[in-house]
Amino acid sequence: QHPADDTDAGVVTTHFEYHCMEDNLLKLDELGHDDPTMLKMLEDMTHVRAADIRLDDRETMAIFTSPEPLGLPGGDDILGDTGSVGIPEFGTNFTRQMLCETRPDKFDTLVRLSGYSHGTDVWTNNARDIIINGVADISQTIGCRDDITLYLIAKGMDDRQAFKISESVRRGRGLPGKSGDEMRRLGVPEWYIDSCEKIKYLFPKAHAVAYVMMAFRIAWFKVHRPLEFYSAYFYRRSRKDAFDAEHMTRGIDRVKARVRLIRELKGTKKATAKDDDLLTTLEVCYEFYMRGFSFAGIDLYDSDAALFKITGDGRLRPPFVSISGLGEIAAKEIVDKRRSLRFVSVEDIAAYCSKVSGTHIAQLRGLGAFGDMPESSQMSMF
Repeated sequence: QHPADDTDAGVVTTHFEYHCMEDNLLKLDELGHDDPTMLKMLEDMTHVRAADIRLDDRETMAIFTSPEPLGLPGGDDILGDTGSVGIPEFGTNFTRQMLCETRPDKFDTLVRLSGYSHGTDVWTNNARDIIINGVADISQTIGCRDDITLYLIAKGMDDRQAFKISESVRRGRGLPGKSGDEMRRLGVPEWYIDSCEKIKYLFPKAHAVAYVMMAFRIAWFKVHRPLEFYSAYFYRRSRKDAFDAEHMTRGIDRVKARVRLIRELKGTKKATAKDDDLLTTLEVCYEFYMRGFSFAGIDLYDSDAALFKITGDGRLRPPFVSISGLGEIAAKEIVDKRRSLRFVSVEDIAAYCSKVSGTHIAQLRGLGAFGDMPESSQMSMF
């Protein structure tokens, strides 16, 4: 089978009947994940090893409850009361609200919150109500699969039985057999038993710990090496076509207006998936400006194809791919051609860069990338 029926891609997928190999098949889940790539970029830019970043850094921990470590006041109508926009695991509206309601001050609590957010029916109408109503504190609620096993063993349950219950709950099957009665006999509170029955899916704790370790170290760069953080973050977003230079490089007022427009569209359910992606980047872009940073203009000879370059005066220069619709192939073509050519006019660029469309030329012109370059190579004598 050719994926997506694309016979030109050079990729063929072969299918096998599963049951002929199920008894001796080793399955490996090799998941694509942006965070290691971002950490590698940050290491290369700062020469700080991510593995050396301590997971108890106080300033970094503080951004999960306040934007003050970033030099920003709380209560902003766009950023809210945390400094976690742009941080994996904790940058969405859902997880930022979770941070506001739980006020985490320990790494372990962040791991628990990651479990809540990745689970199904674990936080909403479950652990959230238990915590908000003061029935139990966050350390006592179920966040990951392992929590159930370890809790029940600590209560005196047989290891195998505790694991069996955990496996049933994490798959959304509730409590098996008469295990609820056994839990009551061991003194497990009714709210805990009820919580198990509501859960539809539970995240493994090892995954949560790995994700939060990466997120925390990325957050460290946001606090202590901010320009490099924003450079890597915007690079990642532009690769997803979720950075639009036309709206994001023209100052904070333009960004704020765009944020409010998309939020209005979301309120009327008219926002597209593209709008949602742009909103995420716009919020981080707004924070970037609020912290006193700014963008240099896109420059025909200095902008990179894909990377946000840190300039000598402490700004970020957007790459060509940050222009909406201008893909990496066209961006690389501009960079390749300028190595051997000196463009005399805008006509030259259009002639030598076949992947750069007329629309792209107009966008580059509008963003000032051509400077005072003439439109035509022809000289007028009159």
